[in-house]
Amino acid sequence: MTSLVLRNLLEQHIPASAVNYCVELWVQKPFLFKLSKKRTSKSGDFTCIQGRNPRITINKDLHPFEFLITYVHEAAHHHVHKNYGFRAEAHGTEWKRTFQELLAPLLTENVFPKDLLGCLSQHMSNPKASTYSDSDLTKLLRSKDPRTAMATLLSELPEGSVFDLNGRWFKKGKLQRTRVLCLEVKSKRQFLVPADVPVGHAQLSIF
Repeated sequence: MTSLVLRNLLEQHIPASAVNYCVELWVQKPFLFKLSKKRTSKSGDFTCIQGRNPRITINKDLHPFEFLITYVHEAAHHHVHKNYGFRAEAHGTEWKRTFQELLAPLLTENVFPKDLLGCLSQHMSNPKASTYSDSDLTKLLRSKDPRTAMATLLSELPEGSVFDLNGRWFKKGKLQRTRVLCLEVKSKRQFLVPADVPVGHAQLSIF
C-alpha cells in the first residue's frame, strides 16, 4: 500500500479535515489497511503476527465519525506494539495514553460537531476498550447517521424481547457489561451481542 492509495480510501470514509493527519499516522508507522464488510461483533481490529506485516481492518459501512475514531483507536494499538511489543496489555495504560495523544489533534470543531466533540472529549479522559461501552457517546454517534438515527437499539428492548439482526432472530437475555447474552431462535445457540447495536423488527414474542 502507498500513501496515495490510503488517502483515496480515507477520503471516502472520514471527514475531509482529518485525512491529512490520518495519512501521516500511516507514514510514521506503516501498516496494511483493509476495509471489511459489516461485522456485528466489532468495528475494527489490529492484528500483528510475528513475521508478518501489522494489519488494521475497519468496517466499510461505518459513519465517517465512527470510522475516524476507530481508525485512530486501531492506529494506537499499532503504535503501542511498535514501542512495547507484546508486553503491553491490549487496552492497558500504554494504549490509553497513546490513543489520547493520537486523537487529541482531531478534537476540534473543524472535525467533529460541537455536541459530539464535547462528549468525545469527556470519553477520552479515560477511553474504554470499546467506544460503544459509552452509551452517551454511542447515542450521539448514532444520531449523526441517517441510517441509525431512528433505529431501535438492543439496549432499549426489555429482556425477553425477540429481534431481527442481519436476517437472524434472537431472544434478548441478560446484560453482561457492554454485551447482551442472546439466544438465536433457530439454532438455540447463545451469542454475546453489543448492547447498542441497532436491531430490526423487535417484538415481545414470536411463540
